[in-house]
Parts: sequence; structure tokens; C-alpha cells
Amino acid sequence: MKNQKRTLSLRYRTSRTTLIAVSLIMCMVLMVGCGGGKVDGENGKTIELKLAHFWPVGHPVETELVQPWAKEINEATNGQVIIHSYPGETLLKANDVYSGVVNGGVDFGLSCFSYTPGQFPFCDIFELPGITYNSAAASGRTAWEAIQEFNPQEVQDTKLLMVFSTGPGDLFTKTPVNNLNDLKGMEIRATGSNSKTLSALGATPVTMSQAEAYDAISRGVVKGNLGPDEILKGWNQAEITNYIVKTPFLYNTLFFFTMNNDSWAKLDPETQEIILEISEKYFEEVAVSLWDKQNKEALEWAKTEKGMEVIELTTAETARWHQAVAPLHQEWVKSIKEKGIDGDAVLKRIEELAKKNN
Repeated sequence: MKNQKRTLSLRYRTSRTTLIAVSLIMCMVLMVGCGGGKVDGENGKTIELKLAHFWPVGHPVETELVQPWAKEINEATNGQVIIHSYPGETLLKANDVYSGVVNGGVDFGLSCFSYTPGQFPFCDIFELPGITYNSAAASGRTAWEAIQEFNPQEVQDTKLLMVFSTGPGDLFTKTPVNNLNDLKGMEIRATGSNSKTLSALGATPVTMSQAEAYDAISRGVVKGNLGPDEILKGWNQAEITNYIVKTPFLYNTLFFFTMNNDSWAKLDPETQEIILEISEKYFEEVAVSLWDKQNKEALEWAKTEKGMEVIELTTAETARWHQAVAPLHQEWVKSIKEKGIDGDAVLKRIEELAKKNN
């Protein structure tokens, strides 16, 4: 009887030990299978990727572009690719996004080329005044086609998926501006290349972020702003300015949507093709005209709800403004020639593309 109890006890301990060992092995398998590496699509492992941008969590860039784009890629890869978005500068500041993509701090990034002055001399041409864009779609397509055609070296350190833009911007002022004399000496909020534009027109540019503009205009630190119409509603600037001076040849900001080269190279060809196809779809169906919708809605709201007055420059006055900013084109042509690029040919081609896309 005692021998029988010893045998049962031994069998129990052996079974229990075996069960524990099997359980540990299963846990290890599950941990390896479910804990995604940064980019590892082999053997069916989950691929988890990070995306950083500066727009707020409720902005259309996040809600209409990034989230649906990421969801469609996840579904097309049968759940294998998971893209985590970090909006509102929660992971990287706007001017650090591109370098963050280059060095692998994040896998994807969206921001403005102009937030890192001097780093993208070729792309500066898309934000220079003097070229008229009738819409965000026209300017976005023009930039994307030109970048693909000329393939500038400055964007080779990442995998560029698309570019898109604000499209034409206007002047929003507290007092009316009907001509260059009215603008002379007026303090206007600006960033990047817009400072040169405003200086060429005789205004006094004051550099600050969009987040600072409302308070600065309210307190009279600046008397207006230069930007896309969407800021009238999205940034509440229709509450503190009275006039909209239509200047479709004066302003444009170009955004990039790009991926780390190493992260891209580690993906299998099928996954790469999926990302390219879905990115092309979202460029055409969402990104390229995203600001057109916002600009139109904000402009109507500013006029009807806030009583803002729209000022259209005369043909003669428009010519004066064009003449004032023309030297900025030649300045760009000269600087880009020093880098071995035929600036005259590039400028001519972009003007052709703008005319076609308009």
C-alpha cells in the first residue's frame, strides 16, 4: 500500500513538472509571437511602426488621413502591420520630425519642409511667392510631379510616400489693405520663407508659430497673419481680424509624408507594394485636396458668421505685388545653381505644371 502511494505521488510530481515545463514553453512562444519587433515581417511576426506629426488629435490630418490610411494598411496585411500614430508633437516636435525619421527614432513622419530652413533647397521653390495656385490640389500635384521628375538628392535619405499642401493663402488683417502702401511697415506674423515674402512687399514680418498668433494679434503685437484660410476657423483668427486680402500667388506650405529607409528596406516586397498603393490612393482621394475643403468652409464661415470683408486686389495692384516678389525667384535660381541644379529649367517646369494643374 505504501509502495502504491509512493508510485502515485511520483507520477503526480512528474506530471506536474511536465505541465509546468510545457506551460513555460507555451508562454515563451506566445511572447515571441505577439511581442512585435520594430520591423520584422518574417515568420508571420507582427510589424509595429511609429508615426509622428504635429497636428492635434482632432485635426483632419489625423482623422481623415493618418488613421484611415493606417487602418487600411493593417487590413490589407491581414493585421500584420500595426501603425501607431503620435499626433500633437507627443513624440517629436514639428521641426524634428524629418530628422527623427532619418535616424530611426520613428518609422513614419509628417511635417513641413519649411520647418527646417536650408535643409530642402530644391523644395523651397514650392513655397516661393509669384506662382499662382488655384487650389491645394493644384499645388500638391505640381510639387509631387516635380519631385518625382527631378528626384532631388535632399529627399533621398527617407522613403517619400507623398507630399501635399495648404494651397493658396491670404492676408488676414485688422485694418484694410488695398495696396502696397497700406501694407508698408505693417507687422505681420510669418514663418520660414514667408518672412522674405513679406519683407519684399514692405511689411514687417514677425516670426512666430501659429499657436502664438492669436494672442499676438489680440494684443496688437502684430496686425495680421499670412496663411491658408482654414486658420480663420481652425485657429479662431476670424475673431481677431477684420479683412481677408485675396493673395493666391503669395503663400503655399508644402508637407511631407515619409518613411525611414531602413524600416522600408526590412519590409517584404508585398508589404512595400501595399503601402505604396494605399499611400497613392490616400494622396489622390484625401491628402491632395484636404486643405481645399477646410479653406472653403472656413472662408464662408468667416464671411457669414464673423462678418469679415474680402478685398480683391486690382489687376494693376496684383502686378505690383508680383513685381515686388520677383527677385526672390532669381535669388532661388542662383542659390540652386550653386548646388549643380539648373534652376531656370526647374522654375520653368514648375510654372508649366502649375498652369496644367490649375
